[in-house]
Amino acid sequence: MFPKVPDYHKPNKPLVPNGLGVIYVLASVAYLFALYYFNEPPASNNVSFALTLAVCVLFGGFMGLLDDWMDLRWRYKAFFPLIASIPLISLATRLELRTTITIPFFGSVDFGPYYYFIIIPLIVTVTTNTVNQLGGLNGLETIPPAIIIMGLMSISGVNAFLLYVPLIVWLLLCFLNFQGKIFVGNTGSFAIGITLAAFAIISDLKSVLLISILPYVLNSSLILLNYFFYRARANVSFDGERLSSDHIRSLVTLITYHRRLTERQVVVAISLLMAVSTSVALLLYWVF
Repeated sequence: MFPKVPDYHKPNKPLVPNGLGVIYVLASVAYLFALYYFNEPPASNNVSFALTLAVCVLFGGFMGLLDDWMDLRWRYKAFFPLIASIPLISLATRLELRTTITIPFFGSVDFGPYYYFIIIPLIVTVTTNTVNQLGGLNGLETIPPAIIIMGLMSISGVNAFLLYVPLIVWLLLCFLNFQGKIFVGNTGSFAIGITLAAFAIISDLKSVLLISILPYVLNSSLILLNYFFYRARANVSFDGERLSSDHIRSLVTLITYHRRLTERQVVVAISLLMAVSTSVALLLYWVF
């Protein structure tokens, strides 16, 4: 049913079903539409959090599916998430959500009307693209986002109800992906990236999200800086057992720089790094 692609970091490069992120999209949207139908949580000012999040996930899934089909260039797909920010802008303006972002040690910054039309699209674009850029290893596309989602849900109050079923489905995909049995593809990575951004905005947890995704931002910065200045792309060598690199052009190559590590060791290391950034974000949230 699903197209198969080679797993380049396994001996003999076995073919693995790709694009199973569509299961997350379909299950999440069905669950969120059900919440909307039963008005849970109750709509405010005729705006439903569940419906808004469902539309965002649909946008993310469609963008990822389009990328899987057409293999779009980064210069084009980097701006796709701007479209997905429209439902969030509508929600934020109609509910007059808080336009401030708390920056640890510096206090709160009020962006006023610029929050709706600049900050929200920026958060969605940065989060979605940075999440999409970290992948290529079994579990790397699925485990780190799951860690951040659980961190956000732990402090989101009643809004955590919005992600109960999506999280369960995503954790199942995490397990299968880590076992090397499936890939979620761009469909999954775009959808989960927009889920993170949309849920953080809906729950007013922007600063927690921005601190949690710092490893993602580091990875994207390394990739983009090396490409723009040196036209060099990140590449990991695989000797049949372990991964290694002779350059630093991404988070994966940073960890494997002059080190021979198994695929799972790399994924666990990056997942632990994501757990640390999320824990720091939660700690700062409670302190400030």
